Amino acid sequence: MRLLACQNCGNLLHFENTACEKCGLSLGFLPEAGRLSAFDADGLAMLDGKPKKPCANVAKEACNWFLPEDDAEDYCPACRLNSMVPDLSMPENLPLWRRMEMAKRRLIYTLDRLRLPHEGPELRFSFLADLDGEPPTMTGHDEGHITIALAEADDAEREARRTRLNEPFRTLLGHMRHEVGHWYFLVLVERAGRTDDFRALFGDESQDYAAALQAHYARPPNNDWRGDYISAYAAAHPHEDWAECFAHYLHMVDSLEMATSFGMTINPVLDRDGVLETELDFSPYRAGMEEILNAWTPLTIAMNAMNRCMGTPDLYPFVLSAPVARKLGFIHEVVHHRPDQGQ
Repeated sequence: MRLLACQNCGNLLHFENTACEKCGLSLGFLPEAGRLSAFDADGLAMLDGKPKKPCANVAKEACNWFLPEDDAEDYCPACRLNSMVPDLSMPENLPLWRRMEMAKRRLIYTLDRLRLPHEGPELRFSFLADLDGEPPTMTGHDEGHITIALAEADDAEREARRTRLNEPFRTLLGHMRHEVGHWYFLVLVERAGRTDDFRALFGDESQDYAAALQAHYARPPNNDWRGDYISAYAAAHPHEDWAECFAHYLHMVDSLEMATSFGMTINPVLDRDGVLETELDFSPYRAGMEEILNAWTPLTIAMNAMNRCMGTPDLYPFVLSAPVARKLGFIHEVVHHRPDQGQ
């Protein structure tokens, strides 16, 4: 994520802001520019001096994206991916849905920065609330149709699920990045003719998926996966290994862009023989994977150290082994060298 600032007063802004806390001007994100813009007294975007119109979900406080005034669409590129939203006449659903949309907009920002396609009818999202008398909604994917249980936007419920499933890390944005990764397997691997390369690293994805997941959940917690996989769930099936690594790759580039925007320099002492130093002054969206990995290790050490100072769990409870780094490198390659880019 870039560091954002108000064009009127220079105040630092967050991606989700709708008004500047310092000067009071209204704000809106312009997806074509990838930046927040303040709006002047005449309603013109100060970023480009042009009139804009709000996404239809701005009125529901579920979006802060704006479109060109003459755009034929009523919804922004993120909101128009919605296939189904929960019943908003139920007051308890509205704040949870807003959190869903916030996470999805962050996802779309990163996909745009990576120039990954997400337009068209294939990729779509359904955010579903549990209904009385019906089985709980299952988060999952089906050929680009991504379903996220609305309950995942409830912090207490999501933490309960994380604990029950013995997961070190579970976030709403992480769900979005993981599930969209399954669709990008179709786009970046299967349709691009990279299946053999994929299998050399991740394994044979043609093995029975349902049986593999059933076996995974039947096994008691263990550490057999460590070293070859980024998480225990990644060891369940090659498709899940890919999706976990894809989500992880998005975590990395987004976090590194934010750290770079702040001009962070980190000097963690790794052992008595030396210091690993890195100055984060590069774009992870244009860098090679080796540069990304070299910067990521000291940044995560710093992030975890800061969390421990505040008495909270490690922000980054993962270890990047050599096999995992190779898988991430493959994802970096297929993202940046796609047939549709002529590379």
